[in-house]
Amino acid sequence: MIKFTVFGEAVAQGRPRFTTIAGHAKAYDPQTSRNYKQIVRDEALKHKPPIPLQEAINLRVIIYKGIPKSFSQKRHKLASDGSLRPVTKPDVDNVVKGIKDALKSVIWRDDSQVVALIAEKYYSDTPRVEIEISEVV
Repeated sequence: MIKFTVFGEAVAQGRPRFTTIAGHAKAYDPQTSRNYKQIVRDEALKHKPPIPLQEAINLRVIIYKGIPKSFSQKRHKLASDGSLRPVTKPDVDNVVKGIKDALKSVIWRDDSQVVALIAEKYYSDTPRVEIEISEVV
């Protein structure tokens, strides 16, 4: 099993941007998505297997959003103990898309190897994303 944590607020995979170069359209990632993918990739490199995983993979992504300063003490406590969950952006699936892109060719060969996915969102005083990867046995 490979486990690691990416500290800081999670960033959703942004919509592709387009430009024209020498008369040809080219799609590219927005800068914030590109930067976040690099942060995830840098952390993943510390846990990289000798060769990218080849088999089916289980992926678990737990997103911890920062608790808003506007929360009352009561709401802060509920958020801290997991009773109050974030129903705000970013969407978990968009965060997972960026993470999967970042881990391709570092941890696994291709995103299609992910056969089981658990993605959850919580509040925390320490914003972060915890990632667990295991091969299906």
